[in-house]
Amino acid sequence: MINSILLFVGALLVLLLAARYFTKAAEAIGQYFKLPTFVIGVFIVGIGTSLPELVSAVMAVKNNVPEIVAGNIIGSNISNLLLITGAVTVINRQSIVLKSKYIFIDLHYLIGAFLVFFTIVFDKHIYLFEAIILLLIFFTYAFYLVKNDESDEVEVAVAATTTSENKFPLLQLFILLAASVAIYFGAEYTIAAVTDIATALQIAPSIIALTVLSLGTTLPELFVNIAAISSGKAEMAIGNILGSCIFNTLIVPSVASFFGSLKIPEDIAHFSLPMMMVSGLFFYLLTQDKRISVWEGLLFIFIYILFIYQVTTLHF
Repeated sequence: MINSILLFVGALLVLLLAARYFTKAAEAIGQYFKLPTFVIGVFIVGIGTSLPELVSAVMAVKNNVPEIVAGNIIGSNISNLLLITGAVTVINRQSIVLKSKYIFIDLHYLIGAFLVFFTIVFDKHIYLFEAIILLLIFFTYAFYLVKNDESDEVEVAVAATTTSENKFPLLQLFILLAASVAIYFGAEYTIAAVTDIATALQIAPSIIALTVLSLGTTLPELFVNIAAISSGKAEMAIGNILGSCIFNTLIVPSVASFFGSLKIPEDIAHFSLPMMMVSGLFFYLLTQDKRISVWEGLLFIFIYILFIYQVTTLHF
C-alpha cells in the first residue's frame, strides 16, 4: 500500500512536470514557425495544462480500467470550477472583473458541453460515434473563437510567454520529445498506482480518480493561473479554467474512446455527474454580474470541500 502511494505521488509528479516542459517547448517551436498567437496561447497552453487528464484517460482505457476516465474528467471539472476558481480569487485578494467577451463565450459553451456530455453518458456508456459528436462540438467551438479573434487581449497574454527565435530551437525539440516520453510513462504508472491503491482499499478505481487523481491533474491549471494573477491577468485565469473544463469534457473522452468503449460507474453517474452539472450552472449564475468576489471564491472552496467530504464518506 505504501509503495503504491509513493509510486502514485512520484508518477504524478513526473506527469505534471513533463506536461509543463512539453507546453513550454511547444510554445517555443510554435513561435519559431510563426503560428498565430491564438493557436499558441489558447491551444498549445490550454492543451498542455490538460495533458495529464488526456494521457491518463488513454492509459486507463489501454490498461482496461476505463471507469477511471469518467472519474478523472468529472472530478477535474469540479475541481477546476470550485477549488481552482476559489483559490485564484482568494489569492487575487480582490474581486475578479469579467469584461472580456471570450469569458462569456466560454461560459455558454461550458454549459452546452456539460449538457451534451450529460446526455451522452445518460446510458452510462460513451461509444465511438458519440465521441465523434463531442469532437465536432469542440472543433466548432475552436473555429468560432479563431474566427472572432479580434481582441488585443490574447496578443498581450501570449506576448509575456513567447520570444522571437531566429534559429530552429533544437533544444526545445529535444525537450518536447523527452517530455512526451515522460508523460507516457508518468501516466502509465499513475494509472497502475491508482488501480493498486483502489484494490488495497477495496473501493472502485473511479473514486480514487474522482478525488485524488483529479485534484493532482488540475495542478497545472493552478500553477498557470497563479502566474496569470502575478502578471495582473486575473481574468485570463478564469478563461483558462473554463477552457480547460471544455477541453476535458469534449476532447478527453473523445480521444480515449478511440481506444475502447468508456463506461460510467453507477456511483459516479448518480452523484458526481449531477454535481458537475450543478457546479457549472452555479458558476454560470454567480458570474452574471460579471465579477467573482473573494467571498464567492471562499464559497466555491467550501462547496468543493463538502463535495469531497460527501464522496469520501460514501466510499472510503
